Amino acid sequence: MTQHDMQTAPPGLIAQPAIATHQAHHPPHPVALDDLPLNRFHVKIAGLTFGAHFTEGYALGTVGYALSSLNRQIPLDSFWMGALGSSALIGIFLGSLFFGWLSDRLGRQRIFLTSFVIITVAAFMQFFATSPLELFLLRVMIGIGMGGDFTVGHAILAEFSPRKHRGALLGSFSVVWTIGYVAANVLGLHYGDAVPDAWRWLLASASVPALIVLLLRIGTPESPRWLLGKGRDVEAHAIVRKHFGPNVTLDADGNSGEHSSKGGYARLFGPDLIRRTLFNCAFFMCLVIPYFAIYTFLPVILKIVDLNNGFGADLLLNAFLVIGAVIGIWLTIKLPRRSFLIGSFAVTCAMLLALSVLPASASIAMILAFAVFTLTMSAFSNLVGVFPPECFPTDVRARGVGLAIACSRLGSAIGTFLLPVGIAQFGFPATMIALAGVLLIGMIVSIAWAPETKNLTLQEASGT
Repeated sequence: MTQHDMQTAPPGLIAQPAIATHQAHHPPHPVALDDLPLNRFHVKIAGLTFGAHFTEGYALGTVGYALSSLNRQIPLDSFWMGALGSSALIGIFLGSLFFGWLSDRLGRQRIFLTSFVIITVAAFMQFFATSPLELFLLRVMIGIGMGGDFTVGHAILAEFSPRKHRGALLGSFSVVWTIGYVAANVLGLHYGDAVPDAWRWLLASASVPALIVLLLRIGTPESPRWLLGKGRDVEAHAIVRKHFGPNVTLDADGNSGEHSSKGGYARLFGPDLIRRTLFNCAFFMCLVIPYFAIYTFLPVILKIVDLNNGFGADLLLNAFLVIGAVIGIWLTIKLPRRSFLIGSFAVTCAMLLALSVLPASASIAMILAFAVFTLTMSAFSNLVGVFPPECFPTDVRARGVGLAIACSRLGSAIGTFLLPVGIAQFGFPATMIALAGVLLIGMIVSIAWAPETKNLTLQEASGT
């Protein structure tokens, strides 16, 4: 271009080649999805899954106080007390198996919405229940929706989260779940005896946060990792570009969707995954059996150990649940996953053994043991949201998480059903010893099989 041309040409015509040359020599530096800093989209997905866990903790937390209110209107024997206490857990067992399989076949986003349609409708319908059987069936339906949400929520957040923040985000499920659970307990403490139909209002109130979560989830995108595993590369990369930018790369961390759909749940028991499958099912089950058994019937247990002095002990233990869950996030970030898990099993086992041998007159020692148990149990419960989604590749992640949840809820449903029966038949000390034995098994399994997944990419953590 001559000097005259440069003087007479439009300004943009001169600048464009320089910009093009600069871009050619300095293209955007590619960044892996696993290595991104947190952005607004991460926070949004986390918020949607956290809101779900608040609802689920709340829905499960209301039942203990609702049963006390219901029992005054419709006398319940130990069978129906156990059945209603464990009903949602039975539903979670069924829902996590079914929706875990369906999510790996049809995608995360559909189940992300469907699960909360079920929870919202069933929670609201509890207000109109007229018999223990109707209430049992409705709470099973709530559990089915929860099972679907547990599987897909853990999977979708793990598949979007960067590795640096994945443990904290997945572990925070437990914190938010605990806040919902404690909120239900506090509400039950203050309003469980307010009116004869208090149980209806307590149970149906779970439909309010459920509806809010359902409405906010509309428009959630599909997991790009799942799309990539299904060969839908264009859609996967379009979602990544839209929410993370054009320079973000995405790698699949599992086998193709075609392979996984043919394998079904048997794929989890192949030689490459069986150890991780057994570990996640066993440790999850051993952790939640005492958790749900004890805290579903917390008012009954506090009365047995003579700690039901007004609201004081109950509120203190509920505060410890929240504090422990928050401490658990920090420990998940700071400690190796294996050490945190094994040590916590040891501490909780020791505290239940202490509760079984302490005399009723040693009230201070008993509340200290219960407080340490509560803090530790709540803290390492964070790991149930971390280990399963990290241990399985994308093609079977929802199924792996679903199977672990199903086993845990089957065990916890049995434990919750048997707790009032066990206390009535064998006494409180023997029941606590049995629950301590469950925690001991969890510690042994973790020593033998727990992998270390901290600071790994999702692909590395899942062993692919």
